[in-house]
Amino acid sequence: MSAPRKTFAFTPENLAEAKKIIAKYPAGRQASAVMPLLAIAQKQNDNLLTQAELEYVADMLGMAPIRVHEVASFYTMYNLKPAGKVQVQVCTTTPCWLRGSDQVVEACEKALGIHCGEVTADGKIGLIEVECLGACVNAPMLQIGDDYYEDLDAESARKLMEALKAGGVLKPGPQNGRKTSEPLGGATTLTSFPAEKA
Repeated sequence: MSAPRKTFAFTPENLAEAKKIIAKYPAGRQASAVMPLLAIAQKQNDNLLTQAELEYVADMLGMAPIRVHEVASFYTMYNLKPAGKVQVQVCTTTPCWLRGSDQVVEACEKALGIHCGEVTADGKIGLIEVECLGACVNAPMLQIGDDYYEDLDAESARKLMEALKAGGVLKPGPQNGRKTSEPLGGATTLTSFPAEKA
């Protein structure tokens, strides 16, 4: 006898959000909402999409389940196998690599006791390498949940992972004291206001 099939449904809050997203698209084009609805379903299901979530989204959008699976299996932001309740994504694209992402990955692996592509034994934290997260000026960087942590080195990455494991508060943004994307050495041009014209 086979196990009962898992079912899924959005929470009332997520259902309201999904309906707002679907309403942005013209009649007959609701399938265009598949990506944000998959993101909502994944977040609700502890960072995982199973067949139940895929079928639920397909039914809500009037799509064949295979079409939803095609989207979910194409994009790396969707997890079709356990990836941890919190996912640490380390960018290893060229700008981050040139600034030391190899050391950041190594520090994360050591601190978490896992390798990229694995999940901690308690199932809480997953670690993966990803391609460009779009914060190249603050390389190397990683993403935890929805937040960016930038200007990393091995030590700052280790501290982030230790705080994450301990359930501490993490401060997103540059980890080296820089404000947003200001030059590291301070302003080199436009260092004074222009003289006013008479």
